[in-house]
Amino acid sequence: MEQAWSDRTSSKVPSVTLAFWVAKILATTVGETGGDALSMTLDLGYAVSTVIFLAFFCVSAGAQVASRRYHPAFYWAVVVATTTVGTTTSDYFDRTLGLGYVKSSAVLLCAVVLVLAVWRATTGAIAVDQVTSRKDELFYWVTILVSNTLGTALGDFVATSAGLGFERGAAVFAALLAVVAAAHFFTRIPGTLLFWAAYVLTRPLGATLGDTLTKPRQDGGLAFGRFTSSFLIAAAMVAVVALASRRRRPEATSAA
Repeated sequence: MEQAWSDRTSSKVPSVTLAFWVAKILATTVGETGGDALSMTLDLGYAVSTVIFLAFFCVSAGAQVASRRYHPAFYWAVVVATTTVGTTTSDYFDRTLGLGYVKSSAVLLCAVVLVLAVWRATTGAIAVDQVTSRKDELFYWVTILVSNTLGTALGDFVATSAGLGFERGAAVFAALLAVVAAAHFFTRIPGTLLFWAAYVLTRPLGATLGDTLTKPRQDGGLAFGRFTSSFLIAAAMVAVVALASRRRRPEATSAA
């Protein structure tokens, strides 16, 4: 059954290009501002907001997994869902349960490593840009969900506990992403390892950028509204994804 499903299915994920990373950073930023909009602006709390976003994740992930090819709308809806769930879940761990940023980051990092290890042991490889089997796709989305939650905790730790603030925190994660990019071009470090390192780092970058936009000026932010910021960032993400999809379509047709 698994083999038959794989034979009928093309890759369910987009190519890993510059547009992919730009869209990912925008998705993580809107996840931060959108998550805060429900939990803080609407005062629903972290637990209720997490349940709402988890339902959104289940619906969008169901549509993505049920499809037989890459659908930009399905794929990026799930990415946004994982970032919003990651935002409220991390805040729930850190603030409601009182774990703190260091403990929650350590636990979530171990969870990411564990999921990747089980993925490798189960399938023999960790797929990044060629996800064609149901099993690989399930591991792919679980890894993304946990890594986005980890990224939220890391962003909050650097910005608040480490005392760097939101703007300097964003600069730190941007610099770390530049290091990962340099390692991709100039070293022989496995591409899969670098991909997931970059995936984790884009989350705290988006979190600190989102906080920079929405937090009060006395806290180092720009005091933009959370809903306004979310809509504008989401529009920018849709534009990037649409442009990348238009470029992908002629290439796919040519390959066929």
